[in-house]
Amino acid sequence: MNNKENTYDNNSIKSLKGADRVRLRPSVIFGSDGIVGCQHSVFEILSNAIDEARHGFGETIEVYRYKDKSIKIVDHARGIPVDYNEKEKKYNWELLFCELYAGGKYDDDDNYSFSLGLNGLGLCATQYSSEFMDVTVKRDGYIYTLHFEKGENIGNFHKETYDKEDTGTTIVWRPDRDVFTDIDIPFEYFADVLKRQAVANKNILFKLYDEESEQELEFFYERGISDYIEEISLEKNFTDIVYFQNESFGKDREDKPEYKVKFEMVFCFNNEVTLTEYYHNSSFLEYGGSPDKAVKSGFLYAIDNYIKQNNLYKKNEKKITFQDIEDSLIIIVNSFSTITSYENQTKKSITNKFIQETITDFLKTNLEIYFIENKSDVEKIVNQVLVNKRSRETAENTRINIRKKLTNTNTITNRVEKFVDCRTKDTDKRELYIVEGDSALGSCKLGRDSDFQAIMPVRGKILNCLKADYNKIFQNDIILDLLRVLGCGVEISTKHNKDLSTFNLNDLRWRRVIICTDADVDGFQIRTLILTMLYRLVPTLIKEGKVFIAESPLYEITAGTKTYFAYSEIEKSKILNKIKTKYTIQRSKGLGENEPDMMWQTTMNPETRKLIQVVPEDVEETQKVFDLLLGNDLSGRKQYIVDSGHEYLDSLDVL
Repeated sequence: MNNKENTYDNNSIKSLKGADRVRLRPSVIFGSDGIVGCQHSVFEILSNAIDEARHGFGETIEVYRYKDKSIKIVDHARGIPVDYNEKEKKYNWELLFCELYAGGKYDDDDNYSFSLGLNGLGLCATQYSSEFMDVTVKRDGYIYTLHFEKGENIGNFHKETYDKEDTGTTIVWRPDRDVFTDIDIPFEYFADVLKRQAVANKNILFKLYDEESEQELEFFYERGISDYIEEISLEKNFTDIVYFQNESFGKDREDKPEYKVKFEMVFCFNNEVTLTEYYHNSSFLEYGGSPDKAVKSGFLYAIDNYIKQNNLYKKNEKKITFQDIEDSLIIIVNSFSTITSYENQTKKSITNKFIQETITDFLKTNLEIYFIENKSDVEKIVNQVLVNKRSRETAENTRINIRKKLTNTNTITNRVEKFVDCRTKDTDKRELYIVEGDSALGSCKLGRDSDFQAIMPVRGKILNCLKADYNKIFQNDIILDLLRVLGCGVEISTKHNKDLSTFNLNDLRWRRVIICTDADVDGFQIRTLILTMLYRLVPTLIKEGKVFIAESPLYEITAGTKTYFAYSEIEKSKILNKIKTKYTIQRSKGLGENEPDMMWQTTMNPETRKLIQVVPEDVEETQKVFDLLLGNDLSGRKQYIVDSGHEYLDSLDVL
């Protein structure tokens, strides 16, 4: 044993100095040593420019993203003070760029009363974590330049006279791969952050230049969150947009200092778009915190109180939850405070007790007034919230029932009536034939290769899954049997039923799912209904090329001792042109009337069968066609028949 390695005494304790405080522990400041932390280091530099612009210094902020992963942020504000500080007996550039917890926002004055960057950490921490950083400051008739490498000042500090009137700060740097595991910040991050800052800071223009994609974007919201909610709602809101604002003073605790809070919020109700977003001192609160709790409490109290006062709950009905409100709500809250308790340096959540209390109380009072003054809108809101609630409860009951039905512990063979399994358990070989009725089951069963081909009969025409709701779909025995046999669960994305999703492609028991129906009108309709079911409940099977259609021959042509099968009119003509002797043509029978040998040769033998792989090249276009032909658009379907029905008359005559 090496005693030196296991010694823990007074000499074992040491402290990190200078740049190592950030370079060796970046996650302490930035929340992560990966791309998330690297992104936050950019936000720290941006924050300083925003604080200046919000207080009237510089209306435009420019951000550049370069191919070599370096970044440039330019503001047109007063310029960072970097010259000698008599009070501190140091240059300000040393304090700001090389000392943590040094800054100009600690004094209790109005210059930075609602500042985004408060702690004096960001500028220094970003410099420490950079491979290099170049700073150019224009102010007081001078132009100042600084150059840093890996947290250290290189070449000291340069100061020259500057005879132009413009002022501001330009910072160019590249995050260091020795500090962060990933520095390739995507363009989308910059675009998202600048858009959010434009929303929270009205009348500030943000410009983004991307060298890699050669894109140039601008973000500007003259009325801030009011313009933003109009953009989000797409004019599909079923209530008017409501704007509230307020300011007040208070304390988080009696022995804590008093501070100022002001906030604005906009909201409306919309069944197609929903959103809840919170900003504090213009920082986007991804996890919400105090404002989020206040909104939930205030809206739930006001709407529940209205429902009870107007006796709109059914007997023994449970109360609404905020989820029922949120399912139709768009709300953006933009708050500011002179004292802010962020959850951590990444500023994604705040914990101020007074902010939560003042927004909650304000909402309870003002929503009550709004309800009195806007009876028509309130009735729409309350009715929709109750619809959301009852849909959620129905979906929860459906989810419980469907999971019970799909996770039965019995074997597939015992669970599904008339299902005929194959012998192999190798999913790379197994094929499932979905056939039409008991008669087809018999001929396919006798004609198949039982080692790898299984048969699932469909009894009659199944439910149209585009027109039925999920509750009705999952009460249908045929559909449940098909889902059990497939084994991969279901895919559901609608907001009230998304928890029903149990899909896992790895659980699919089959290499191919083959739909095999008669080549007549009824067979085509059954095939379409099966495809519709797969498209709505397990669309990934189609996208992944797992679904096929087995073509059945239209004609059986006999010439002497030879028999030919034609799968189309064109193919029939080609065969007849080759035959030089007498022949007979017979329209093919239904699958149930075919001999096993014929079934094997025409439909099931991998060497001779014809399979059509169902692969939608354009999912959106496919959905439009399915919705038109099988959905609820009756007038659209009628018009399609008028416009295009003649194209199908010839094929119907043949049948």
